Amino acid sequence: MIRRTEVRRVISEGEVIEDYPGDARGHSCLILGYGDRERPIHVVWAPREDYLAIITAYLPDAHEWSSDFRKRAKK
Repeated sequence: MIRRTEVRRVISEGEVIEDYPGDARGHSCLILGYGDRERPIHVVWAPREDYLAIITAYLPDAHEWSSDFRKRAKK
């Protein structure tokens, strides 16, 4: 479970690690930040004219990401 406060922290303090300007839903980004107990959290969000749309938030799988959770692991 990811708490709202954690998502807010990721958005305000996190780092954009992937940018999706051509996304079908409109421009969006993937942000890496840290939640409670410094656990890594990814949030995909899309800036809109009047609001910020949160598309998803998840705990990245260590097998699918680099050790710092910034790059996708090579398969």
